[in-house]
Amino acid sequence: MQQGGGSDTQVTWEDQQNINKFGRLNNRYHELEDEIKIAKETNDNLEDASNELILTDEEVVRFQIGEVFAHVPKDEVENRIEDMKVVTSQKLEKLEEEKTSVLAQMAELKTILYGKFKDSINLEED
Repeated sequence: MQQGGGSDTQVTWEDQQNINKFGRLNNRYHELEDEIKIAKETNDNLEDASNELILTDEEVVRFQIGEVFAHVPKDEVENRIEDMKVVTSQKLEKLEEEKTSVLAQMAELKTILYGKFKDSINLEED
């Protein structure tokens, strides 16, 4: 006796490869969302640091390098923060582009898989 409303559609090797690819893309999508969140937070923190640096009237400020704080001239810290903001923004752009690409691939696979399996397969997140 068959349970549920499943159909007798045969799953071919190609179908299984598409399902596996969708799963990998879905995992990558979630990883990208986490990485994007971290990059945005880093960008915000760098912006805050830049604003705080503008407000200070000290010529030498403490700047964290790794796990150590060093006394660095204010101008050099401003330059380093600006460079870090550029790098972070570029990384964020690349992550956003990859996320868009992953979503497009997932949509294509959904169309293929839902076209063949109809209600027998669930590719939506709950």
